[in-house]
Amino acid sequence: MKRCGPSQSKKEHVYWELVESIRTERGPRQRVVTYLGDINQAEGAGVKQAAEEKQGYWQSRLFDAEGEPDWVEVDTKRVQVGRVRDFGGYWLGLQMLDKLELPSFLEQTLPHGQEDIEWYIMSLALVLWRLCEPSSELHIEEHLYDKSPLGDLLGIPDDKMNDNRLYRSLDNLLPHKSALEKHLKGRLGELFDLEYDLLLYDITSVYFEGEAADNGQAKRGYSRDHRPDCKQVCIALVVSREGLPLGYEVFNGNRHDVTTVEDMVTKIESQYGRSGRIWVMDRGMLSEDNLEFLQSQKRRYIIGTPKSQLKHFEQELLSADWEKIREGLEVKACPSPDGAETFILCRSEAHAQKEKAIHDRFEKRIEKGLEKIAESCRKRKQKIGLLVRDERTYQ
Repeated sequence: MKRCGPSQSKKEHVYWELVESIRTERGPRQRVVTYLGDINQAEGAGVKQAAEEKQGYWQSRLFDAEGEPDWVEVDTKRVQVGRVRDFGGYWLGLQMLDKLELPSFLEQTLPHGQEDIEWYIMSLALVLWRLCEPSSELHIEEHLYDKSPLGDLLGIPDDKMNDNRLYRSLDNLLPHKSALEKHLKGRLGELFDLEYDLLLYDITSVYFEGEAADNGQAKRGYSRDHRPDCKQVCIALVVSREGLPLGYEVFNGNRHDVTTVEDMVTKIESQYGRSGRIWVMDRGMLSEDNLEFLQSQKRRYIIGTPKSQLKHFEQELLSADWEKIREGLEVKACPSPDGAETFILCRSEAHAQKEKAIHDRFEKRIEKGLEKIAESCRKRKQKIGLLVRDERTYQ
């Protein structure tokens, strides 16, 4: 057994190899049997003993699977597990990205320069973290990187991972958002044979802890998270009927939902065209201006309407010609009073039961409160005042 690699004076990165002596025409030479790698002193002594056939070892024992194994007693209470990596999810995510042809797209699209780690590599890492453990870039750098196998899967050295590089990766990725959306839309359509004829549009919000002074879009507005004390941004998302995303935009936190419809419809139509689209939105997007915009170029749409409009369809609600879509759901198509639109009336057995349960709980709370008041009145002594009028006072 002998050293290979750096000189013997260097203690780091020392590797070992097992050799045997053979006779050649030029004299005795050493032939490498196997490379042992970086082993400690105790392991090296054991290999040497086996090679020299000492203490009951023999040469074939190193590579021969037969023979009795050497058992070592281990105190399990003193065994510790270190450097645990969550491998499975990240590996599966990387296979999914390959199916989407995302690595090649990012490599061709993102800029190349003098950076130590390519921007497309960092972008892939961010996508995998969003998939496996969604968190902030700072939390990724401080806590998640050491537990992930991305150093091995993507070749990112430990000393090159920092939050600044993660933030700059997002800055390099943002200008190519539209191109990325088109690429993913095309690949998802090919892989799953998707149809994009029905588009669902809605808005959510994300709030910030702190002042968010450097974020011009962070404003106080209607908080879906019940945090009106925090600034927020509104995120508008368009998905297919299967729930797969088609595009998104970030709006100011104080922007009302109804004012975003024209912007998002125009954005999607400019990217993918508008033929064969049916827009589906909730009643929060309904306004006269939005209806006029959608009707201006004969767009098709389904928008929730206020319950107050049900009074215009009282007779239709009471009639019996409902069409059953599935168990517990029936619909009916009715023309609007002016005949310009078609209203779809829906009635759901599950929703009716839910409304009844809410009404019953409310009724029970009222009855319980009234009983409590009545019991309190029965236990309390009542004072009765009598008014006696002296007729002589008025004489």
